[in-house]
Amino acid sequence: MQVRPDDDRAVAVALEQARLAFADGDVPIGAVVVGADGTIVAAGRNRRELDGDPTAHAEVIAIRAAAAALGERRLSGMTLAVTLEPCPMCAGAAWLSRVDRVIFGAWNPEYGAAGSLWDVLRDGRLNHRPEVVGGVRERECSDLLNEFFSERR
Repeated sequence: MQVRPDDDRAVAVALEQARLAFADGDVPIGAVVVGADGTIVAAGRNRRELDGDPTAHAEVIAIRAAAAALGERRLSGMTLAVTLEPCPMCAGAAWLSRVDRVIFGAWNPEYGAAGSLWDVLRDGRLNHRPEVVGGVRERECSDLLNEFFSERR
């Protein structure tokens, strides 16, 4: 569980996506899928409110876009970078896509499934367990979420 030099940049790009979600009135969460060479393969942001779709989470959108771009459902060798620890649905999507790594910024004590509330991604009963690294640009990711929710309370 080691932060790599490209991880900071990947979460920075995910933060750009999160800011777009914020501007759309959605919870500011962004995600990117990064190739082994550091290339951004696909990006996504929360679109639940915009699309009226409860499954339109940033991770799911980024994973779908990466699979479409590559013409392959398996994203072996890829990293999923997201601004908030994935929920159970998104952790399941990461597992099913076979990404090698999941990195994220802020921890999600309410719904987190990568070490906070659950640890779906490292469950020994599963046949694929990606590396998980949390806390990349944690403060910036947390601050954006806090700003969003403080404006709505």
